[in-house]
Amino acid sequence: MSSQTFVAGMGIVSAIGNGLLANLQSLSNEKAGIGKMKFLQSVHSGELPVAEVKFTNKELASISGLSSKLPRTALLSCIAAYETLLDAGWDKSFSPRTGFISANTVGGMDRTENFFKLFSKNSSAGKLTDVVNHECGAVTDLVADHLGIRHFVSTVSTACSSSANAIFTGTRMVRAGLLDFALVGGADALTRFTLNGFNTLMILDKELCKPFDENRNGLNLGEGAAYLLIVSENGLKQLGKKPYAIVSGYANANDAFHQTASSPEGTGSYMAMKYALNSAGLQPGEIDYINLHGTGTQNNDIAEGTAIRLLFDPSFPKMSSTKSYTGHTLGASGAVEAVYSILAIQQGIIFPNLRFQTAMKEFPFKPVTVFLRNQNIRRVMSNSFGFGGNCTSLIFSAA
Repeated sequence: MSSQTFVAGMGIVSAIGNGLLANLQSLSNEKAGIGKMKFLQSVHSGELPVAEVKFTNKELASISGLSSKLPRTALLSCIAAYETLLDAGWDKSFSPRTGFISANTVGGMDRTENFFKLFSKNSSAGKLTDVVNHECGAVTDLVADHLGIRHFVSTVSTACSSSANAIFTGTRMVRAGLLDFALVGGADALTRFTLNGFNTLMILDKELCKPFDENRNGLNLGEGAAYLLIVSENGLKQLGKKPYAIVSGYANANDAFHQTASSPEGTGSYMAMKYALNSAGLQPGEIDYINLHGTGTQNNDIAEGTAIRLLFDPSFPKMSSTKSYTGHTLGASGAVEAVYSILAIQQGIIFPNLRFQTAMKEFPFKPVTVFLRNQNIRRVMSNSFGFGGNCTSLIFSAA
């Protein structure tokens, strides 16, 4: 069993750019990707801002090498997953024991929605082939087949903690010697089903979101994909490259409080962060930066903030929510923010919590509001807290 697991490659596509460099540049320039809907067709297009990836399905298909008739989630997933393998220098010849553990929450919902729209008007219109990739696992299988990964393929769908749990799972499998390489992360595309569902819950902001602000009004939905290549020390030697970071801690906890709301006492959030620290053998004071789950809803920010106060008081690390850039990418968010957390370590930078104005009265801390450079960041905690109380925290350390 390997004592350490390393991040050897990363890939990402989000509303602020396609690829690691584009995302880093947008983060550094404090350029958010949230705005009016352009690609998603919705009756709410004039009132609800979203964070869309700035490509049509045809353009995504051209980049990914997949068919434009496949789900948008699969197209996004393939682009980020391929960049990760390319970035790591991975080749099929290295090891047949390569796994693909991918997360999503909407599967091929976009194709199903389009089919239903046609079918509801004319039962002879539309093709059933448009909905054969509806389920979440189908998206993973499509990408795994395209990449040629067949040894171990699995899908994780635990709401907003999905891709954090995929990273968690792949890391454990590499540590246990079950895999030599684990391509882990997730993807989600915007759909009308998702938008309407969150709108029904009355947790969408009609303006650009402002996480952890006293006057926050909700979240903005986004889309994207991100992956990490997790390897053992032997796998790292095969690749012949310096790792980005070490996956040093992880934990999943569930407070079972409510189907969509977090425990106001932050029970699940606290347990996830506490157990992640325990698994890494760290004390709270050894965390240099927290990439907050930070959705911008009344409930989430209270729950997460309460847990942070309980665990870190009286010395709080720097923290910010990068959802102020990308929106909430749901099943992709854990992996998107894992990439940003590792970039913070690599570049010695901390991204600001955009649009923050007023500190929440409940807490003695507030998020970072300016872009910070030349920071000595050794360890970052990345939080992903999902519906149903499914809470996951990851800790990345400098290699």
